[in-house]
Amino acid sequence: MPDSPARPRPSGTFKIGTIAGSDVLVSSSWFVVAGLIAIIVSPRIEASSPGIGAWKYVAGFAFAVILYLSVLLHEASHALMARRLGFPVGDITLHFLGGMTSIEGEARKPRQEFLIAVVGPLTSLAVGLVALGLWFVTPEGLLLVAVEGLAGANLLVGLLNLVPGLPLDGGRVLKSAVWKVSGNVHRGTIVAGWGGRVTAVAAVGYPLVQSRLTGVEPTILDFGLAVIVAAFLWSGATAAMASARIRSRLPHLVARTLARRTLAVPGDLPLAEAVRRAQEAQAGSLITVTSAGEPVGIVSEAALDATPEERRPWIPTSTVARSLDEGLRLPAGIAGEDLVTAITRYPAAEYLLVEEDGSVLGVLTTADVDRAFQQGGH
Repeated sequence: MPDSPARPRPSGTFKIGTIAGSDVLVSSSWFVVAGLIAIIVSPRIEASSPGIGAWKYVAGFAFAVILYLSVLLHEASHALMARRLGFPVGDITLHFLGGMTSIEGEARKPRQEFLIAVVGPLTSLAVGLVALGLWFVTPEGLLLVAVEGLAGANLLVGLLNLVPGLPLDGGRVLKSAVWKVSGNVHRGTIVAGWGGRVTAVAAVGYPLVQSRLTGVEPTILDFGLAVIVAAFLWSGATAAMASARIRSRLPHLVARTLARRTLAVPGDLPLAEAVRRAQEAQAGSLITVTSAGEPVGIVSEAALDATPEERRPWIPTSTVARSLDEGLRLPAGIAGEDLVTAITRYPAAEYLLVEEDGSVLGVLTTADVDRAFQQGGH
């Protein structure tokens, strides 16, 4: 499946390369976390290499780069699996809390959802286990600090990402399981979304019990990080649940049932006469055609309403018709998410619905789609 056209790069990011066919972007917020990592690991670096001085911060920053390269492997595994299953993949972005892979479209089967989600944590766990194995044979020094940090961080990331709550990968695994059992993808998202909210509450409350669990008193940084992580989890879970409720309405959007009966008229026919014929035929829309009957334009309802009745006998219908440019011809059988994607890609007020044999079914208006969407939620 071909990838979608390149999109403008998000503000505050810059490209550092390409992997798995996707642009790799780094958010400016990454430098903040890289600096924090450098400060946090600097005492361990100094202990392993006494006398290193200020270079401990440079080494700490280098460790942050290595750590995020493993995050990149995690995200690249998502991208590769998605591509293998036929989904277009956008960019991979490294940011403050890790990384994100832009995968276009939704999984069509629980198995697809499961495979795309689980491969990321498994990659992190694999990197962590390899680093853990190297730890036993690595001599003391800076390299050992890097190896043990890489092992600990990846094992932690892999395990935490398997927590069953959106937007974590484990949430998508839970979603796929509920979807498989219930046969309802939206129910799976709602259950996994609540899992994400529970996880957010647990994250914000963790510093309160940290000393009991680890024997280490929480710091201001611990509380701040807990709030940031909890906010990320809660907002991601809430957004996923809202999206699920919206998507549950999509089956009500069937172009064929929303089509307006249309009347084809020559483009040079006076507008008043075209309107009269449409009313007589009880048609809800007008299209203009060539002498050979080929559709060339759709009469704009807004332009028609804006044209005074006294002028309509004197102007051709083509003056209030929009040319049938790319994207304004849709297959009559289009429905659901495919319909929404099509009209989002090429925004317009009216679209021509065409049967497989090339014949015209009718005209679809975005107003009718919006109305059906709203009614689908009740």
